[in-house]
Amino acid sequence: MKAAAFDYLRPYNLKAAIGALGSRGDAKLVGGAQSLGPMLNLRLARPSVLVGLSHLEGLTSIGDEGKAWRIGAAVTHATIEDAGAHLTGCTMLADVARDIAYRSVRNRGTIGGSLVHADPAADWPLCLATLAADVEIEGPNGRRRCPVAGFMRAAFTVALAQDEVVIAVVVPKVGSGSGWSYFKFCRKPGDFAQASAALLIDPPRRIARLFVGALDGAPAPLLGVARQLAAGDHPDDASIDIALAEAAPGLDAVERKMRVTAVRRSIERLSATP
Repeated sequence: MKAAAFDYLRPYNLKAAIGALGSRGDAKLVGGAQSLGPMLNLRLARPSVLVGLSHLEGLTSIGDEGKAWRIGAAVTHATIEDAGAHLTGCTMLADVARDIAYRSVRNRGTIGGSLVHADPAADWPLCLATLAADVEIEGPNGRRRCPVAGFMRAAFTVALAQDEVVIAVVVPKVGSGSGWSYFKFCRKPGDFAQASAALLIDPPRRIARLFVGALDGAPAPLLGVARQLAAGDHPDDASIDIALAEAAPGLDAVERKMRVTAVRRSIERLSATP
């Protein structure tokens, strides 16, 4: 199939982009179009106008803010992958980016687009929630921040008004000696995750976070298991299963087993982060 007819706008600045969104009730933002493109071709999405963002100044750069990295919403997965060791305190971001789909997709797909698309199986909503990152949003009423952990309200639904734009993701740096891991089950390399888990242990800040992804909606925190790990305990599969049943009660036995295993693998893979 081919996409239904639509107009394409290339605003010269962010203010113009926000104005374009407000003037057309069914307008859609587009960056790399790695998710929206197929939806257009299948006519699952039929906006009358697309508003391009990938060229806007400030949305395509990565900046060091001292205690955090500020990543523009239009920064591609490949750019984050290639940044590697330069992302001091957040080198795990390059590891996550490296495992997203295929290089051809990573060359076009953007971190902001992934968060706004809000696919429960995607990598960034899970990993950035675990890192306590914030989404920076701008609209007619100014700029605001929203925790990534609360940005996805449901599958493909986020806390973003029609005339608001995600402009950046702010990721706090982790302390020296912190541990981080991410694990996902896929049918084949580059495919969407069927089960996933991400873990951060940051002793200097007394932080322990563990999230499970690839659910029906937003990633779910396993607070009790994270506290056990922070205390130096090693939770068994039974205690992980109990915590998972409380955090995501809709899973059947097979789905729960896959996620218990993903959590177990993420614990086993825990490694120091430079």
